[in-house]
Amino acid sequence: MWLARPIYELLPYLYMLVGIVLLGMAWVVKVETLPSVFMVVGSLSLLAGIVLWLRRKDYRTAQSEYTNKSLDD
Repeated sequence: MWLARPIYELLPYLYMLVGIVLLGMAWVVKVETLPSVFMVVGSLSLLAGIVLWLRRKDYRTAQSEYTNKSLDD
């Protein structure tokens, strides 16, 4: 699957935003089972955004170090 670069770069932040919104809605909504669903989906979405952001950061750091090391040789 191919995504345009701006969309690809925004995905972790979008996941985190959706997670925060759903966690906030879990406190507001007063239906019996809906807050627990919002809580689970919001937590998973927030976790997915954080994991994706950290993995990209680590990959880019490693690539940068590898590129700089090969230029120094």
